[in-house]
Amino acid sequence: MRAKRWDGKSGCAVEVTLSVIGGVWKPVILFHLLKEKRRFMELTRRVPNATQSMLTNQLRELEADGVIVRHVYPEVPPKVEYELSEFGRTLVPVLLALRDWGEAHRDTLTTRSMD
Repeated sequence: MRAKRWDGKSGCAVEVTLSVIGGVWKPVILFHLLKEKRRFMELTRRVPNATQSMLTNQLRELEADGVIVRHVYPEVPPKVEYELSEFGRTLVPVLLALRDWGEAHRDTLTTRSMD
């Protein structure tokens, strides 16, 4: 696990959750790992607005927090896959709720951003 990034003074459990999934691209990365393992380049295609460096950093943090597992296969060229850990699977309802909220409010938010 990474060093704790929240001080707990607020007592808010949402703060704890966001300390794990609150990165710029973390929820999107996790969403793309819901159904299956993905290789790094596949994730870069699915998260095109993230730089490779940012994606790498976010994956490292998720791995350090025990939310994803990184599999390295002894092949040439190297093959690396990422998947949700058992602990990471506990976030499935959270990720699906985020998706559902986004789908329900996408049009409203898009309209407001154009005003």
